[in-house]
Amino acid sequence: MTEIIRLKNLTKKYKNLVAVDSLDLTVYKGDVFGFLGPNGAGKSTTIRMLLSLIKPTSGHIFLFGKSLKENRLEVLKKIGAIVEKPDFYLYLNAYKNLEILGKISGADVSKKNIMSVLELVGLEKRANSKVKTFSHGMKQRLGIAQALLHDPELIILDEPTTGLDPQGIKEIRELIGFLSKEKNKTVLLSSHILKEIELVCNRMIIINKGKTQVEGFVETLLKEDELLVSFDVSNYSKAVTMIKESEWSLKFKRVEKNKLIFSIEKENVSRLNKFFVENNFDVNAIVHRKSLEEYFLKITGGGEQ
Repeated sequence: MTEIIRLKNLTKKYKNLVAVDSLDLTVYKGDVFGFLGPNGAGKSTTIRMLLSLIKPTSGHIFLFGKSLKENRLEVLKKIGAIVEKPDFYLYLNAYKNLEILGKISGADVSKKNIMSVLELVGLEKRANSKVKTFSHGMKQRLGIAQALLHDPELIILDEPTTGLDPQGIKEIRELIGFLSKEKNKTVLLSSHILKEIELVCNRMIIINKGKTQVEGFVETLLKEDELLVSFDVSNYSKAVTMIKESEWSLKFKRVEKNKLIFSIEKENVSRLNKFFVENNFDVNAIVHRKSLEEYFLKITGGGEQ
């Protein structure tokens, strides 16, 4: 597999603060790679080092198989990125914004190319609309259009759904999928939302306090991790006493908001439900969640939103 990004022992220190701590990471061609962690985990700092906006304290960055330090201009030409909120000239239309920003960056600003990227992000009908009339989600899509003007091989998106409503999040998610599958782009997607990563990424890494916590294929991580099940039952305190004296005692983890949490195999959920019913407990709800989510919440202090 062709390596697009490779980080080796990447570290960034600010006086007494270690923002990124000996980070290793590999993104392969065609990946939609999830870069997951709570706010302040070191994601944006890592991305800024990738884009040569700040210098690492130590470690190495390789992009497209070449050292960023020694081939900066060559490799950065192959990258399109949105870091934080994209800025535009609000009183100019979308087309003019892309034309001006494209000229600054040396991209192709022909009408054909500008309209092509606007169509790609679903804004071709708003090409002549002033950006001040755009929703937050539309501005995010226009930012992605700007990042695509020079037809990059790698797209880096830093928290692209922050502040979006559910429809806006869905639009960005679908766009990322389209860029990967239809346009063969490699995507590095930074987020603090596990569900967002789970839905669009094939590989992922979770970092916290600048350090790697887990890395691998999303599907593998979700399959290999055990299932956590929450049972909402009547008279939960009495149910806890009975559970601790039953065969389910080793599967029982804790009480969480008056609900009983078990670590259990999927095929045993119905058996446990039957146990409650046979012992005259009403089961009001059964909620499944993967322990990857539990792990993420544990290491981030409940940081998922």
